[in-house]
Amino acid sequence: MPDTPAATQRARVRVPLRFHDGYRVDAELVTFHGLTDGQEHVAVVLGEPGPVPLVRLHSECLTGDVFGSARCDCGPQLREAVERIADRGGVLLYLRQEGRGIGLYNKLDAYALQDQGLDTYEANAALGLPEDARDYTAAAQMLRALGIEELDLLSNNPDKAEQLRSLGTVVRDRVPTGVFTTAHNVRYLRAKVLQTQHTLPLAELSELSAG
Repeated sequence: MPDTPAATQRARVRVPLRFHDGYRVDAELVTFHGLTDGQEHVAVVLGEPGPVPLVRLHSECLTGDVFGSARCDCGPQLREAVERIADRGGVLLYLRQEGRGIGLYNKLDAYALQDQGLDTYEANAALGLPEDARDYTAAAQMLRALGIEELDLLSNNPDKAEQLRSLGTVVRDRVPTGVFTTAHNVRYLRAKVLQTQHTLPLAELSELSAG
């Protein structure tokens, strides 16, 4: 890993996961020493990871992951990722990067601006914040500490793959997630396609937004 200090595994503990729709799976949660950003990120090991595991970098979203907010697609993506990774074998990195790295309070401030007509990226800019403040150096450290040097990445976001590659991780393939639209998140998803080239069906999202 280029110019990045190594992290080490701190502890591993088995945890049975239970989702609201009844899906259940046992996971192994791994914590770390030496992560560059000092955050308490967690690796969720699912199934039996092979030589090229399926990996998702999932940024924490309190509103979506915990409260089921329909303003984003984070909760459904988390639920989908756990099952797909468990079926194939791999790891979900749960990263403490609320609001694409700007924090919970700033994210809610941005929501208020979105209610006035700005998209998710315009709202961040209006607050003097970056469109996306996430840095995946700690994620690359976690993967290296788990012995993962090559992977398939479960993501619609090309920046995640590019950052991992620049940090020395071999991303063999980028596997798209499902598309989880609601009446409240279509403009949000469309902005992700237009602003940061997420691989989502733009024509379909445009039709839903117009409707």
